[in-house]
Amino acid sequence: MTVPPLLPKHMTHLKHHRRWAALALSLSLLTPWVAQAQNAPTPASASTPKVRISTSMGDIEAELYADKAPKTVTNFVQYVNDKHYESTIFHRVIPGFMLQGGGYDGQYREKKTRAPVAHEGRQALAAGLKNTTGTLAMARTNDPQSATAQFFINVVDNAFLDPSFQSFGYTVFGKVTSGMDVVQKIRNTPTGAGGPFPTDVPRTPVVIQSITLLK
Repeated sequence: MTVPPLLPKHMTHLKHHRRWAALALSLSLLTPWVAQAQNAPTPASASTPKVRISTSMGDIEAELYADKAPKTVTNFVQYVNDKHYESTIFHRVIPGFMLQGGGYDGQYREKKTRAPVAHEGRQALAAGLKNTTGTLAMARTNDPQSATAQFFINVVDNAFLDPSFQSFGYTVFGKVTSGMDVVQKIRNTPTGAGGPFPTDVPRTPVVIQSITLLK
């Protein structure tokens, strides 16, 4: 993935961000699903595995909903087991929107990923998962079937990211259970340009030191 998954800004200067969102997301018309990119393997065995996201600003714990977004959770857990997230950064921090990371190292080099996981946004929404404050969702490009390793944490309710008749939306697959104070600290860190990104990059890198499964 040579271009970072695009997610719109929200809340601050709301009208400007809505226009930007429309451009960035390039929302698709509702069409029947065709052959998907490679599906993830058998879903994780536990219905709600838990992970610890250890960052340079503190720890965040989250539960993952394998019963509601099984392919997405299995995909994420595989990246966790492969230690893909070690020494990656939150490269997009937008205070009125979300924190995005998991795809670049501290030198802004994009990490290699596996084939994309099938989009499960509508299935997850039908099971009750929405882009509300504290939820984890998969980042992607304009192609709904392009999610790989990058994820984001919603820091406000972002209902416009939920699937609809006009949009595939973004697949929610987990929620923060502890460490929202850390999420808030990251959310409020000063940002600017960094690496290939013109805006929204923490001036002091926020490093994901590791993501581990909790027993």
